[in-house]
Amino acid sequence: MHWKFFELRSRTLHCCRDDFIEGNPIRQVDMVRITRVHTGGGDGGETSLLDGERVGKDHHRVAFYGTIDEVNSQVGAVRMELNRIEKIAPDGGQKTNLIRAAELANKRLGIIQQELFDIGGECSCAPEKIPKIMGLISEQQCDRLVEEMNEWIEDLEPLESFIIPTGSPPVANLHIARCVTRRAERNACGIRSIEGEDAVRGEVISYLNRLSDWLFVLGRWIAVKTGEEEVLWTPLGKRDA
Repeated sequence: MHWKFFELRSRTLHCCRDDFIEGNPIRQVDMVRITRVHTGGGDGGETSLLDGERVGKDHHRVAFYGTIDEVNSQVGAVRMELNRIEKIAPDGGQKTNLIRAAELANKRLGIIQQELFDIGGECSCAPEKIPKIMGLISEQQCDRLVEEMNEWIEDLEPLESFIIPTGSPPVANLHIARCVTRRAERNACGIRSIEGEDAVRGEVISYLNRLSDWLFVLGRWIAVKTGEEEVLWTPLGKRDA
């Protein structure tokens, strides 16, 4: 069994073994072991996809999983800001409801971060080259996003206009995360345009579509829990000069 390293995502090394699946050499992920970040293999502007194919760093799949990495990092920033929310009331007591809301959001965002790594790994090669041992996002995860959105929406007033992306640090960062998620979704659709309809599984497109909505609804829900007033868009004809 031959062990070697290859770059799966930007500056992320996975330790794998060459194996054969249906006659094709596929590198199956057994573990993640980062022994060094810089190998020099990408100094010439190329990187390796999951199946070992060398491509330019402007390749459409590299652009996609790089954008997924951006989303993940932005979600991490949201989690940091949730931990920094003031949870002590003016009378010195704890804001119990806010603490519970922040903990719930943090936990669910942590799950999202794990699933974003799953998507980035899956889409770093063509579907037919995905190792059989790799877990894939399914309708179960997509449906969970809808269920959680519906849970939060029960606490929200119906929108009468578009929301201006602003607010407290966690809410503002959630707006950025949802926008970057939309870009990732466009990247995924771009892969389909280049390689064909089957180049990205439908579950991945569905997940990203719902995730952007999920992040938007979560931002509104956090705003309610922190007592923020949403800033709505006023059309030009109705705005004061």
